[in-house]
Amino acid sequence: MLLSYLKIAWKVLLRRKFFTFISLFGISFTLMVLLVVVAMFDHTVGAHAPETRLDRMLFVNFMRIKFKDNGNQNSPPSYYVLDRYVRKLKTPEQVAIYSNFHSTPSYVGNSRIDLDLKYTDEAFWQVLDFTFRDGKPFSAADVKAAAHVAVINRTTARKYFGTERGVVGKIIEVNQTNFRVLGVVDDVPAMRISSYADVWVPITIHPSDLNRVSLTGDFSAIILARSAGDLKAVQAEFDQMAKQIPLTDPRTMLYLDLHADSLLGSFSRQIMSPLTEHSSDGLNILYAILAGLALLFMLLPALNLVNINVSRIMERSSEIGVRKAFGATGGTLIGQFLVENIFLTTIGGLLGLLMAYVALQLIGGSQLLAYAHFELNWRIFSWALLVTLFFGVLSGVYPAFKMSRLQPVQALKGK
Repeated sequence: MLLSYLKIAWKVLLRRKFFTFISLFGISFTLMVLLVVVAMFDHTVGAHAPETRLDRMLFVNFMRIKFKDNGNQNSPPSYYVLDRYVRKLKTPEQVAIYSNFHSTPSYVGNSRIDLDLKYTDEAFWQVLDFTFRDGKPFSAADVKAAAHVAVINRTTARKYFGTERGVVGKIIEVNQTNFRVLGVVDDVPAMRISSYADVWVPITIHPSDLNRVSLTGDFSAIILARSAGDLKAVQAEFDQMAKQIPLTDPRTMLYLDLHADSLLGSFSRQIMSPLTEHSSDGLNILYAILAGLALLFMLLPALNLVNINVSRIMERSSEIGVRKAFGATGGTLIGQFLVENIFLTTIGGLLGLLMAYVALQLIGGSQLLAYAHFELNWRIFSWALLVTLFFGVLSGVYPAFKMSRLQPVQALKGK
């Protein structure tokens, strides 16, 4: 029976090629856009190297100071706050502190290379899972001694030395300062702003005064819990600690907000702050908004597909009339047309997957986003199949129901 339905569906698709093209284009284009967005979203906040242990990680990258005159100051926290208070938390396994990356000039002969430089501590290399192609990270002794050593990525090695191999021990000049290369790691996509850089050097050679007492600065921290189950305990200790941070100017400052969130939560807390007033990370609201936008985006082509399906079914009224006259029930006809519609949307889904793959390759190859490498993994593919089935059922239910209500006499008359 199912094979017969599929054969009928194929014949129907070939009968009206223009309608078929419109239907398939709407489905495949919608899915392509959704898959590209999901792939980029996954690329940005999914568990990918070197941030593979996201289920144990919390990020501290945003501080808000509320002033008595109702003003606000939003900024990354200072090294003083992170080193003095966050690093001394007892519940986590490790705390890594790093600066935000900044573009700095470097020269190979007369050619200028702009390299993104980040200052980190030794824990940075233990919290994150970098893949070292050569050499090793700098140690606690290097950080304590403020040694002029560096870890560079593969692209920087190729640009500066012309090769990725055998560069350990060589000198690279960045921002008019010489650094001895200790290691070479795989490129990290620029969208992973916590771990991304071209060159990493010890945080103790940062040009600013790290010991200056200040609340805001240019630094962030990654907290690694001992297990995923410890995250709540770490956050509870962090929240208690944050309440103990003294205000540097109590005469004008009212209070400060500093939280340890998941990677997505750290972004969401800033984006959703107009709705949450920083009282939560706002992930529930963000998920609801994203789900609503995705549903709305799918609903528009679905409604269009419903209209096309109704027209297609009305053209087959004589066929429906004959089948009803020979005893076909409404449920049987609904099942047939739902199978036909799911068959159509499955073809559109496969085309959408192919188009999404091509689009992601083009985006990745364009180098609009440094070191971006998008891919459609099994998790995204599974979601695409679910979306396809949902799409097929959604756009086929009403036309199938309308068709099943036709009376045999009216159907045979083509009404």
